[in-house]
Amino acid sequence: MRARSLLGILGSVVFVVACAQSDAGITTNVKAKLVADDLVKARELNVDTKNRVVTLTGTVRSAEEETRALQIARNTKGVSDVVDQVTVVLPGEPGTAPTSGRLGEPGAPEPGLVTDVSITGAVKAKLLADPDVGGLRIDVDTRDRVVTLTGTVNSAGEKALAVELAGKVDNVARVEDRLTVKPRTP
Repeated sequence: MRARSLLGILGSVVFVVACAQSDAGITTNVKAKLVADDLVKARELNVDTKNRVVTLTGTVRSAEEETRALQIARNTKGVSDVVDQVTVVLPGEPGTAPTSGRLGEPGAPEPGLVTDVSITGAVKAKLLADPDVGGLRIDVDTRDRVVTLTGTVNSAGEKALAVELAGKVDNVARVEDRLTVKPRTP
């Protein structure tokens, strides 16, 4: 199980190094930094970027965690602004998921539990690793094991391959294709 955690961290580092400053690249960089942070861990946070403006949505377990998440997003290269739509839900409050804690805490997920964040990381890694897919131009979001791909690709073939690769990642329930084909201009 520890190997899976190390692979997740390693994958996050690869994303940070590999991603350009496109909206998809900024989203990936922010997500990777949130996942790697000891306080935030991006358990229940979603990151979206449009025109270099990052929007954080979801829940955190303390005001300190919210502040840290916002700070990480603001300090990420290429981010021009951050929109805070994060809700603080204290442990034990109604609406708190029983599996939203840190490993080892009461109510924490079991080691190796599949999370939307781990699925997003695995899909992004697969897209970046394939030479026929422009993974830097594709944003990956996962909610309840449903992967949504957005961004631009150069051809219908690249689009089909990206969707196919995402669908082959373990624990993906479904892939929503929101990719746009825009052939490169010479």
